[in-house]
Amino acid sequence: MGVSTPGVIGSGGRYTLHPTRPRAADLTLAGAPLPLTGAARIYTCGITPYDVTHLGHAATFVWADLLASVARAVEVPPVTCRNVTDVDDVLTAAARERHRPYDDVAVTQEFLFDRDMRDLAVARPDATPRARAHVTQVVQLADALLRLDHAYEAGGTVFFRAPADLDRAGLDEQEALAALGDFGDHAEDGRQQPWDVPLWRPSDDEQPAWPSPWGWGRPAWHVECSAMAMSVFGTGVDVLVGGADLVFPHHAYQAAMVEAATGVQPFARRQMHVGTVHVAGAKMAKSTGNLVHVRDLLADHEGAAIRLLLLHRRWDEPWDYDPGQLAEATALLDRLRAAAGRPASGGREAVLTALLDDLDVPQAVGVAEERGGEAARTLLSVLRLSA
Repeated sequence: MGVSTPGVIGSGGRYTLHPTRPRAADLTLAGAPLPLTGAARIYTCGITPYDVTHLGHAATFVWADLLASVARAVEVPPVTCRNVTDVDDVLTAAARERHRPYDDVAVTQEFLFDRDMRDLAVARPDATPRARAHVTQVVQLADALLRLDHAYEAGGTVFFRAPADLDRAGLDEQEALAALGDFGDHAEDGRQQPWDVPLWRPSDDEQPAWPSPWGWGRPAWHVECSAMAMSVFGTGVDVLVGGADLVFPHHAYQAAMVEAATGVQPFARRQMHVGTVHVAGAKMAKSTGNLVHVRDLLADHEGAAIRLLLLHRRWDEPWDYDPGQLAEATALLDRLRAAAGRPASGGREAVLTALLDDLDVPQAVGVAEERGGEAARTLLSVLRLSA
């Protein structure tokens, strides 16, 4: 007669549940429970590769990487995707100014971005879809939306018919329309309502172009992310990650397009919008000329210290950068590494509990500093700060 082993089917056909078998990961994100089972599907809106990485960009990708690391630590394997928007009018304009092909600029800038991410210990995503390789999927999605009457064509431009319940992220009508204008979504004539945005645009001789049922043209921004996310994850994701400036219109339209095409809601179980980084009160942006480039900081500071600077705060709150904060982050990193050398056991669960509570890094750091030993080693490992 066979002997049943806990957790396996024995020769007697019986199954014994092991009492320590893992439970669903009890993650709370954006103030609401998000139980994770099986796998954690994380889609991060990536770069438009026309310029080098600044601290504001890096914050989003470091936080997305921490989310994946926390999931991995509680035995829920993350499946990560970070796109590259290498078909975009901003990229085309930048390439024209440099007298270089747009795809040549894109490849160069993506290489530099990947180098910065490696030095910040951001793991390579499982999938890196590029817009240029997903034009066919954009055409297919636009065609599906047309067939379902969620889109219409006017003069070679295909417009998405915005739903009445489009999430405007708390913006009033004028604010939302201004946000659309800021992203160039009002550039075309022929829209039936002010909230409609392009899916496909005709191209002139100086713009990238592909064949489509509506003539030679190029995909628009929001639908690129929709098509790439669907190509990797199908009808939905667990967490959609991006900077706070992507709440509206980008993520609102990305979700609306996928939901309209598939009939499945919600597209994202949770959205994680990382707080913006400011300098002297102004948002870090190329237009304001206040960029702090990651490569410049790496010349004088360890990547782990820059990573800790970005993480030692609430993920959704905006904050003001000043150079003195890097010295503070370096000192904290030294203390955590010293604490990890203490011969103290226990504390792993307390660190993970803090991180599962809306990625509360400051609370987890406090536990690690106080208890040292195993707690500090757990923190350094999950935050990917180990030397």
